[in-house]
Amino acid sequence: MAVLLFSMVCGVYIFSICTTQMAYFRDSNLLKLKQIQKQCPASGIEISETAYLHFPEPKTFSRQECACNAVKFFAIISMQRSGSGWFETLLNSHENVSSNGEIFGARDRRRNLSVIYGIMDKVYNLDWYSSASKNECSAAVGFKWMLNQGLTEYHEGIAEYFKKRGVHAIYLFRRNHLRRMISLIANVYDKDAKLLNGTHKSHVHSPQEAQVLASYKPSINTTRLVPNLKKEEQTTARALEYFKTTRHIVLYCEDVVRNHTKLIDVQDFLKLPHRNLSSHQVKIHSGSLSTQIKNGEDVQRALKGTPYEHFLNSDY
Repeated sequence: MAVLLFSMVCGVYIFSICTTQMAYFRDSNLLKLKQIQKQCPASGIEISETAYLHFPEPKTFSRQECACNAVKFFAIISMQRSGSGWFETLLNSHENVSSNGEIFGARDRRRNLSVIYGIMDKVYNLDWYSSASKNECSAAVGFKWMLNQGLTEYHEGIAEYFKKRGVHAIYLFRRNHLRRMISLIANVYDKDAKLLNGTHKSHVHSPQEAQVLASYKPSINTTRLVPNLKKEEQTTARALEYFKTTRHIVLYCEDVVRNHTKLIDVQDFLKLPHRNLSSHQVKIHSGSLSTQIKNGEDVQRALKGTPYEHFLNSDY
């Protein structure tokens, strides 16, 4: 009975502390909102959106006349060769969006959570400079983050950061994992072969360049093919689970290609004015899968009767 009574008292105490902290956070947002409205009376901010609206004060420049323009924070969560590079160029064609690429591609930038937090703070404070930076008048700022760049390793701390800072997570995956696998193998090969006049390119901007890179036809290991495809599905499912409590949107590259209204959905998600988004990137591997790999017949036999058989025919 004594232990039970002690547990109940502790539970009530912890609950009261959590309630107080939540109230403090809510009151802080309201106070911030009142301060912003006082400085920018025409802002028209909804209280429900205060956690997702930010007014950065960069150390490296002054936002000047755009100081009252709210900024949304976002992160594109993806996997290599899933169309994230193409998708990011689409976003950056919007005059109010700054997406800064794979900032955690370098290992030293993701060696621990403290370093990761510091870099994200710098990006979201508009102090991270890249060719995509639109500085003072950005309405949305973010970057690409691949799952194997510390994202899954530190997912708990990162999810907490996203919720605390009001970061919008934009999932971008590929439905056809087999075609992603082909693209991965071909890209790794070109890093050594450098088919384009001794230069390695992960993305191209002309049909001629795409044709040169597509001339390499990889051979697929059929022994591990089905287990590898299953592992891809599990990796995607885990990623969706890690950040399901954050504000997020789920996109698939094939759907974005087929249906351009998906780009409107993204702009609505970030509360951006609608613009026609465009990219100069050209798809490298297209058409029948049998024309893209050496051992097409072996792959067909390996996938026949499996849940992945439809990967052989689906394309966009």
